[in-house]
Amino acid sequence: MQKVALITGITGQDGSYLAEFLLEQGYAVHGMVRRASTENFERIQHLKGRIKLHQADLLDQLSLVRLVEQLQPQEIYNLAAQSFVPTSWEQPLLTGEFTALGVTRVLEAIRQVNPKIRFYQASSSEMFGRVQEEPQTERTRFWPRSPYGVAKVYGHWITVNYRESYDMFAVSGILFNHESPRRGREFVTRRITHGVARIKHGLQQKLRLGNLDAQRDWGFAGDYVKAMWMMLQQEEPQDYVIATGEKHSVREVVEVAFARAGLNWEDHVVISEDLYRPAEVNTLCGDCSLAKQELGWEPEVSFKELIEMMVDHDLERAAQEASRQQTL
Repeated sequence: MQKVALITGITGQDGSYLAEFLLEQGYAVHGMVRRASTENFERIQHLKGRIKLHQADLLDQLSLVRLVEQLQPQEIYNLAAQSFVPTSWEQPLLTGEFTALGVTRVLEAIRQVNPKIRFYQASSSEMFGRVQEEPQTERTRFWPRSPYGVAKVYGHWITVNYRESYDMFAVSGILFNHESPRRGREFVTRRITHGVARIKHGLQQKLRLGNLDAQRDWGFAGDYVKAMWMMLQQEEPQDYVIATGEKHSVREVVEVAFARAGLNWEDHVVISEDLYRPAEVNTLCGDCSLAKQELGWEPEVSFKELIEMMVDHDLERAAQEASRQQTL
């Protein structure tokens, strides 16, 4: 019998890669989308006709219950959130509603309709914030440094609570930074690769960035969604850190990206203090030993391959844009 999966946040980077992967595994894939006056389905446009989309909202409990009742999925992946860290300072209440309480609403819908549904929650390395040890493991203390990180901690622990209170198969993947050509341009990695490509093709001259010394553990989103699925195939529910075990600075991202385009980054990068965070997370680096041991998962795409993949994608798009401008 064909398995049915429901993905919230299917239009995002992770949702699109996960939908592709689940289709490859033979699933019937359904995605939850919010009602909006303008729709952005760019990341899943190539999946049209292979997935089904349904309107519901993490702020509307009844819509979630009705959707779960209608689909009766075996697995639910909760990837929807207000996920851009800087915005969480501008909209802390909205971030809490979506990224924290939204998790509770999905879990409660599962509990009411069918507690046997397996649930995946997208936790985040931002929960570690002011890190208490390095590298960070499943047992490292959380110390979030943004409203987003705080909301993710709530989502993580409410998932644990429902697992322990109602004997539900509910797990969290503590994913460290994962990027791809489908990453939103507001995120620093894509901001860099997009800017590099535009500079290369004469569409802009400078790239404004904040803290170049911040260090992160960056991996490829296409690798990380496989770990999400693996977690829900285990006999017992368990939370896992998903990471590469390597950390690199924003400066290294800049160096690799500009080098790929044959440019000197120091000629184009401008440091803007307004792009610094109110409370900075200086370093994050994950230990995915447990995932390697129990899931058999490990990353396949290296840091350099990832950044160059993103630059190549953006160079192609920038070339097309430059060509269009020349014909006007």
